[in-house]
Amino acid sequence: MRKLLFLVAILLFTLQSNSGVGAQRRYDVLILNGTLYDGSGGKPRRADVAINADKVVAIGNLKSAKADTVVDANGLAVAPGFINMLSWAVEDLIVDGRSMGDIKQGVTTEIFGEGSSMGPLSDEMKQRAKAEQGDLKFDIEWTTLAEYLLFLERRGVSPNVASYIGATTIREHVIGLEDKKATPEQMQRMRELVRQEMQAGALGIGSSLIYAPAFYAPTEELIELCKVAAQYKGKYISHMRSEGNRLIEGIEELIRIAREANLPAEIYHLKAAGKSNWPKMDTAIALIEKARKQGLKITADMYTYPAGSTGLDAAMPPWVLDGGYEAAFKRLKDPATRKKIAEEILTPSDKWENLFLAAGSADRIILVGFKNDNLKKHTGKTLEEVARLRGESVTDTIMNLVVEDQSRVGTVYFMMDEENLKKQIKLPWVSFGSDGGSMAAEGVFLKSSTHPRAYGNFARLLGKYVREEKVISLEEAIRRLSNLPATNLGLDRRGLLKTGYFADVVVFDPKTIADRATFEQPHQYAVGMRHVFVNGKHVLKDGEHTGVKSGRALWGPGKVK
Repeated sequence: MRKLLFLVAILLFTLQSNSGVGAQRRYDVLILNGTLYDGSGGKPRRADVAINADKVVAIGNLKSAKADTVVDANGLAVAPGFINMLSWAVEDLIVDGRSMGDIKQGVTTEIFGEGSSMGPLSDEMKQRAKAEQGDLKFDIEWTTLAEYLLFLERRGVSPNVASYIGATTIREHVIGLEDKKATPEQMQRMRELVRQEMQAGALGIGSSLIYAPAFYAPTEELIELCKVAAQYKGKYISHMRSEGNRLIEGIEELIRIAREANLPAEIYHLKAAGKSNWPKMDTAIALIEKARKQGLKITADMYTYPAGSTGLDAAMPPWVLDGGYEAAFKRLKDPATRKKIAEEILTPSDKWENLFLAAGSADRIILVGFKNDNLKKHTGKTLEEVARLRGESVTDTIMNLVVEDQSRVGTVYFMMDEENLKKQIKLPWVSFGSDGGSMAAEGVFLKSSTHPRAYGNFARLLGKYVREEKVISLEEAIRRLSNLPATNLGLDRRGLLKTGYFADVVVFDPKTIADRATFEQPHQYAVGMRHVFVNGKHVLKDGEHTGVKSGRALWGPGKVK
């Protein structure tokens, strides 16, 4: 009899949670009449969603229930919050925690750590970072990566935040900016720094191997760091050593690291850069899928544009930056060294990733970010235009602008093939990252231009590639924006619309969601996102930011309690 009563009680509880029986209960939030995409990739269904505190507590027919906040989602999609797998909002969120550009696309979690991370920092690194600040000015009030994430949480941010440890940051902390091999003692110190951050909740190791000083790290160094991360269920994620002439070799290196360190690995912004390399994408995909069939957990992410963005210094060979920017500026003023640099910029090579040649010509390179107010007049112009205006060769312009700006100079490079983009979007193991900041289209952010992906990457997927071109279904796109990255990252109870999960929830119009940012005018918000809840709090209401900053620092599965 007791057993029977117990079973009846369980049944009644289930019905209440999923069918709305007993729905006279009062909730904090009710989202009614929407079409539910739960993040699993399964077919959508009509269902209501109830939130109490920071959790989803009921899904089903809740029409007769009461709530403090009621959202009518009739004709709208209701989905788990989106995860930006590659965010560069690390400084933006210090200055403006609202995360306007991404919140208006439904991004509820920002993932940092492409090569460099906001900790661990030495005193020298803090001083250097302070000196290299551009339009955005702030004090560095933290030392470790975990302290930075908690700093954001305390300061107030609208999205959740989490981060990989930058392999570049670890190398700079211990070895410096020079092209040197780590000594056994230095290697041990690097391992220990990784261990400390992994125990504090980092997601794993992130690398960006085309840039100095990351370029100087041998594969074996990365394997050793990843072995430590693996002990804490960490992952490896990499802007590979090549996305162009040696794309296949870059993937092979990533697979080797995953295999020898025994951990999952992800490719940052999968691409084949440079027209001559576009045909390599099929081989690249086949190589990854072969590794997956062998049992390795290899995944990738991407942005939905045919152009990348980094610094103008990426058009120069990595040896120029041996010792850091101050050393580079001295080299760039020396006539004999300049001649050598110019020759290498114009000469095809497999020894380094030449983004100038990958773009194909100077008119396919746009200058978007300057520190020097006297140079901001060139913002939005092509490299070819600026060289012509200055009466200089293109190579002289590259070198002179970096010196005059005392920075890397923000730059957009058109390098990718639209058909390859669609091919990548179709891959079930590919998630999405903007590789950009999350800015407000106002104030200090308007002092520089940016890549439109900072405002449109996720809306562009849902509008252009799902609704208009039907490359993948809406339910599959949402899975790749939510559950896939949450699973890959090992995030606790995120990425699904499910009872007991954290209430990161978005409500949008699938008929109108779209990007509005362009390369000519990037500071334009996406449209179509109606409501965003982060940890149960109403951050975006009827398309407008409420000012709520309910984001939290999220931790990897290996965090020591």
